[in-house]
Amino acid sequence: MLRVGYKSDKGRNRELNEDACAVVAEERLFIVADGVGGNNAGEIASRTAVETCRDFMSINHLAGVSERDIGDLFDACLARANDSVVEAGRQQPENRGMATTLVLCHVREDKAYFANVGDSRAYLYADGQLLQITEDHSYVNALIRMGVLTEEEARHHKRGHVITKAIGAELTVEGDQYDVEIREGDILLLCTDGLYGELSKEEIIAILQDDQDMQVLTERLVDRANQLGGRDNITAITVKVQGGNQNEQ
Repeated sequence: MLRVGYKSDKGRNRELNEDACAVVAEERLFIVADGVGGNNAGEIASRTAVETCRDFMSINHLAGVSERDIGDLFDACLARANDSVVEAGRQQPENRGMATTLVLCHVREDKAYFANVGDSRAYLYADGQLLQITEDHSYVNALIRMGVLTEEEARHHKRGHVITKAIGAELTVEGDQYDVEIREGDILLLCTDGLYGELSKEEIIAILQDDQDMQVLTERLVDRANQLGGRDNITAITVKVQGGNQNEQ
């Protein structure tokens, strides 16, 4: 059984919510996106990417492919989402150049599979520890990898919002893929930078460690991000592994 919670909020400083998310229970698929672009283009980009992924997987059925083929299906899904966002920009010239981050998660038995483009993240909370699964495609993360910035310095960097790869930014896209083993009691967290940009790992752990309903925990995460400033849109999906083979939303 998968116990799921999700919430998306525009935060305190933004007029629009340019994040989007989806829970596709029958495919055990979870999607989070954070759009970028002028006017309301970011909202269009994120919504287009999420809807495209949801529809693509509803036709191609992740549950029906072997483990070794999940990566190929993720690649095809990212490519379809990229084509859809690029085409939407072509059809609306005022929104040309819009783009979005995207992170996907599929849960199967004792493993979770991920694909990401941009700086929306996936985490695994297990044994009281919070492990970041995905790696940001961002300017500050490149500096971290070079040893120029620490993670704490990156959280407050003036160019912390600059991403180096996004769905819709180029005619083609190549995402990263990951998989992790999961056990009963583990929690997966997918979120945009509006959440992790406000809450430290310790603050996220303090909320996730409470034995509460996943929807309650997710709302607490988002509410806390707003309390700490809510400077960006905030979106989170939490998925708790709790035995069995059925999904519960």
